[in-house]
Amino acid sequence: MRKTHLAVIIPFLLAACSSQQAPTQSSTDASFEAKLQQQLLDAKPGSVIEIPAGHYHLQRGLSLRTDGVTIKGAGKDQTVLSFKGQLVGPEGLLVNANDFTIENLALEDTKGDALKINQGRNITIRGVRVEWTGGPKTTNGAYGLYPVKTQNVLIEDSVVIGASDAGIYVGQSNNIVVRRNHAEYNVAGIEIENSVNADVYDNMATHNTGGILVFNMPNLSQAGHSTRIFKNQVVDNNTDNFAAKGAAVASVPRGAGVVVNSNDKVEIFDNDISNSQTANIIISSYFSTNYYNTRGVAADYNPYPKGIFIYDNRFKGGGDSPDGLKFKALKTAVYGINGKFPDILWDGYVDEKTQVNGLPPEGDRFCIQNGDVGVINADGPHDFKNPSTDTKPYQCTLPKLPPVVLDPEPKA
Repeated sequence: MRKTHLAVIIPFLLAACSSQQAPTQSSTDASFEAKLQQQLLDAKPGSVIEIPAGHYHLQRGLSLRTDGVTIKGAGKDQTVLSFKGQLVGPEGLLVNANDFTIENLALEDTKGDALKINQGRNITIRGVRVEWTGGPKTTNGAYGLYPVKTQNVLIEDSVVIGASDAGIYVGQSNNIVVRRNHAEYNVAGIEIENSVNADVYDNMATHNTGGILVFNMPNLSQAGHSTRIFKNQVVDNNTDNFAAKGAAVASVPRGAGVVVNSNDKVEIFDNDISNSQTANIIISSYFSTNYYNTRGVAADYNPYPKGIFIYDNRFKGGGDSPDGLKFKALKTAVYGINGKFPDILWDGYVDEKTQVNGLPPEGDRFCIQNGDVGVINADGPHDFKNPSTDTKPYQCTLPKLPPVVLDPEPKA
């Protein structure tokens, strides 16, 4: 995925500031900050900017606009860029460039988004830690790792903790691999939104409000489809929702393992999903969100999830303490006060215009091949008045999606 580097190495001969709680910026930090931003401004295609181990305090956001640059630290716990005293800039690092790699460093306590990459091709994020060290708070930055309108994206071996929207978010992008990451105490651990061809696998999502989300929002540059979620650990995602009021993820219920909203051609397979207090998997439409009817919607927007295939997952626990009065009342009405929701909860909205004999076209169906797993159709269109637990409508299969292949393959 990276172009061949020129033999350009830009060393940092700077003293590392070791203070973890400096309330003001030291002269060493100020010197480091000025030199780092200058290195980013002066970078040429093929430049490798190496940042040595140390804990550095920055007051201004950083930016990069040159293609073909690598930023490299000594490790995600060794090279730490702290923005706890950030005064200027909405992001920690804003990148508008192609053929960009960032690896082996940490971004802490940014005022807004930690790492935003806008409209780039061939993006590699590897071994990066993003953390808001004060724990889950609405005042934390919204997004941790945040590629948007990008192509050919790899996010691997990274950690994001405390984002008030999504820890790892890829939006309006194409050809994506998100693997071997750890997302914890975010509202959404990992989110794929309005993106095409994404593989999300071998990740750990735990203690978020929702573990892994696949969303399709209205009025964005493209519609999302073709996402595979597999071989992930999605465990104990029961943190209270701390998103800002009005944010799309503010409608995600506490205790959601994997959530698909209004997206098409999504496969969920070979995952371990457990102890999600609302439901281990939630399939829903635009009509079940907090942004329904808050804005005009383009005529070509598809509000329904279509072509959802769930198979060969391992479920454990969950469904025993759903979030919100309506879900609690529904659970009690159907399963009793001591009962619990089944592993899969569907809001029940369907596109009536496409139904044939009560079923959608074959390619648009919601299919489950997961043993005797239970499903509840909550009957959202009628305010949960006639829920159904019949699993027969989901006894079908769909063509499996091909693996995502990054081209060119990123260098390790």
